[in-house]
Amino acid sequence: VQLQASGGGLVQTGGSLRLSCAASGRTFSSYATGWFRQAPGKEREFVAAISWSGRSTYYADSVKGRFTISRDNAKNTVFLQMNSLNPEDTAVYYCAASSRKYFESPVRAGAPEDYPYWGQGTQVTVSS
Repeated sequence: VQLQASGGGLVQTGGSLRLSCAASGRTFSSYATGWFRQAPGKEREFVAAISWSGRSTYYADSVKGRFTISRDNAKNTVFLQMNSLNPEDTAVYYCAASSRKYFESPVRAGAPEDYPYWGQGTQVTVSS
């Protein structure tokens, strides 16, 4: 599975962005998929994940109520709608595909080691 993230950019506080993660490979729709982010000088952190069917979603506490993850398996694409952005959301955002169909718990969804496939990042910058 190869992943290509896009949609990043510069936005003001309170603004919105929609990230896309386009995948190649016929089995993409069989995998749970997630978004992670890494800010300068900080460790990579989990943002959101979605099961293979889209029926289950998982979010980091810091983005709950502001970000929404979704997927369109017919288009091999996963989306991350980000609303009410603030400067703390500034980071490089990465999409990743798991080897699992879904996660047994939110903790499992946030474990980078469960994602063997990673795309390149897309920069999101939120100005104050």
